[in-house]
Amino acid sequence: MEEKKLGLGSVVSISVGLVIATSCLVSLGEGAGTLGVVFIFAMIIACLLNMTTVTSLSELNALMPDTTGGLAQYTLAGLGPFPTLISMVGGYLICNLLSCGVEASIFSYAMAKTIALPIPSLGYAVIMTVIVMIANLFGVDMFAKVQDLVAYLLIGSLVVMGLIGMFKLGTGTVIEQPLYMSTDWHEIVPMCAVAFWLFIGAEYAIPCAKDIKNARRNVPMGMIIGLIVICVMQSILVFGFHNYTLWGELADSAAPHLLYGENLLGYPGKLWMSLVAALAVISTQNSTVNGLSSICQGMAKMNMMPQFFAKTNKYGVPYIGVIFTSICIGLFAFASDSSSDMIEFLILVGSVFWMVSYVLAHIDVLVLRRRLPKAPRTFRSPGGVLLPIIGIVGTVYMILNISTDPVERMQIWMLTGIVFLILAVYSFFWIKLKMRMPVFKSVPLEQVMAMEDERYYYIRKERGIWK
Repeated sequence: MEEKKLGLGSVVSISVGLVIATSCLVSLGEGAGTLGVVFIFAMIIACLLNMTTVTSLSELNALMPDTTGGLAQYTLAGLGPFPTLISMVGGYLICNLLSCGVEASIFSYAMAKTIALPIPSLGYAVIMTVIVMIANLFGVDMFAKVQDLVAYLLIGSLVVMGLIGMFKLGTGTVIEQPLYMSTDWHEIVPMCAVAFWLFIGAEYAIPCAKDIKNARRNVPMGMIIGLIVICVMQSILVFGFHNYTLWGELADSAAPHLLYGENLLGYPGKLWMSLVAALAVISTQNSTVNGLSSICQGMAKMNMMPQFFAKTNKYGVPYIGVIFTSICIGLFAFASDSSSDMIEFLILVGSVFWMVSYVLAHIDVLVLRRRLPKAPRTFRSPGGVLLPIIGIVGTVYMILNISTDPVERMQIWMLTGIVFLILAVYSFFWIKLKMRMPVFKSVPLEQVMAMEDERYYYIRKERGIWK
């Protein structure tokens, strides 16, 4: 058996990898520009709420270890194939591909504004996407090397930039402005929805659990550490913002990280922040391509996606999933290229899809605890059912307050509702005609675990059960 290669440090880098993204820096600038340093309280609330999701997913992973499909298999055992297919295609595949494409678009915009080269804006996104795709095709070891290097360079750069600003060590002009714009709790709480995006994605370590040493300990610990590191790093940046960038300009900027870098250190600071944007998009795409290709592989084993997604190359990589996700990221980058309004809207739409999948993860924990109370679990979410319930209530609240603009909020709800309706129709017929399973009946845990063996699909295929 091949030795597992990833340690605790790699789990942290994977968790941080998708969370620290250029869109998160945009959201950080918006929140800080609206509330000032008080936004840190909203960040802490959002971070704690995401920790409830991490604990729920860690318990599910402990109940069903080494599953390549992650949340898909948990929900299949807890709630059945219908919500599984809807949540995974909509809540994970679409929203992750969409948000990662948006990240590539923001990166291209920043590079084109900073570096005067005769390269079209979208060209930077294409080059980056191809490089990340090739790296992931060489297997988990190459993925880990790229992810560790990029994630720690990214964290280090942002911490240093934040500390320079916080201690007023920059070459730019130190400004005088109030520490906070508001202390009204009714204004702070709604900004938690903005802060929530800053911590989404730590669970991307879950699909890699089968390649992690001592996954029972390292997976939950690595995700928790990752969230704490992100919260501390972003808090430092907020204090740096206060000393060098006016709150109003920060909130209105389409690229607040570039604005802060230029105010802090002049053109070198802007160039440095462009490097941060490059590291962020590499980290995000690397985590997304690796995680989604594993999820597609797991869903193919369950006959919930076409079987070619389960095929692997000589490095054990589900290569079709890697290529497919890379192409989709490029298409979404093209769709959002040079449109700041579209970028912001798509980020909010993607976050709603993601939040729905988080709610289902908490429900899975509650259902499986009731159905299988004595099943062995090497990790349990502390506090009984309290944390999953807090996670459900808090996440639903975030969905209901996804935007402070009531018109935009309604547009986001309508678009996500339409997409889920289309997915519901597709899922119903796929399950009935392709999978030939009861649409709303949960699948026994042992049967879901058996789906990890590729022979499961072929046996059902030979018996005429699955098409």
